[in-house]
Amino acid sequence: MHQIRYFLAVSETLNLTKAAERCNVAQPSLTRAIKALENELGGELLRRERALSHLTELGRRMLPMLRQCYETALTAKMVAASIKRGEAAPLTIGFSQTVALALFTPKLHELSQAFPGLQLKLWRGSASEITERLKLGTTDIAIAGSLDEAWSRLDVFPLFEEPFDLVVSRDHGLTNRDKVTFEDLSSETFLINNGCEMAAAIRACLRDRGMDDPVSHQVATLEDMLVLLKANLGVAIIPIRALGDDELCRIRLPGLDLVRRVSVYAVAGRQRTMVCTTLLNLLRANDWEVDLLTEASGRAH
Repeated sequence: MHQIRYFLAVSETLNLTKAAERCNVAQPSLTRAIKALENELGGELLRRERALSHLTELGRRMLPMLRQCYETALTAKMVAASIKRGEAAPLTIGFSQTVALALFTPKLHELSQAFPGLQLKLWRGSASEITERLKLGTTDIAIAGSLDEAWSRLDVFPLFEEPFDLVVSRDHGLTNRDKVTFEDLSSETFLINNGCEMAAAIRACLRDRGMDDPVSHQVATLEDMLVLLKANLGVAIIPIRALGDDELCRIRLPGLDLVRRVSVYAVAGRQRTMVCTTLLNLLRANDWEVDLLTEASGRAH
């Protein structure tokens, strides 16, 4: 890990002397450590040309992986120290209105095992509310689809992509259909969740299919939308993993190509607690594709 730490310092300074000063070691010791790492990886990481020193192609490719390796090792050390001290570990997480919390509970359980003093505060909000709370520092991290407002200080770590489905009540007249067309929906009332970060994209999709101004009921939360769906007061286009109720029915709608990318958001440059850093590493390291395939298989059975 010392070799990796020295290499990260060199990658930032591109100067062995400055890197040695930053790491508080003698330059020959740092040079030997970098050379040992190069021998381990099988090639030069740094091309030493005095003022023109720069990373080699191998160095550039290794940099993000070695940085994550080092951060993970630091997190492991901090977790061990936290467990030993039995410290309280508060963490505030913002979720968009339609991201399924159940997808993330296994990682939250792992986090609670690593931090016995874990104190979670979860809240739901729109894209603008999520961005605002991240700016204000009242939320540590957030999990949502694409946030409309661009902010240069946002760290964005994509997790997975999620398609949308047409959903109706099981009492609806369309439930006996294998699939429907947009023309079949021309007389339907649509339920629009204004709290969903994809609400504008859903409206645009309907306009593109010739439904410029469909009759609609507007709600502010996914919970309210599901209540109206169960009461057969309209149809809705929602993320496939936001649904887990036998009273509702998915119907195939060819031409519905809405997909959102769910990401975890944090603020770049802001100091993060041990528990926050650990959850970020858990989420980024998870194989979401395998998890989502397993979940889809479970729904099919």
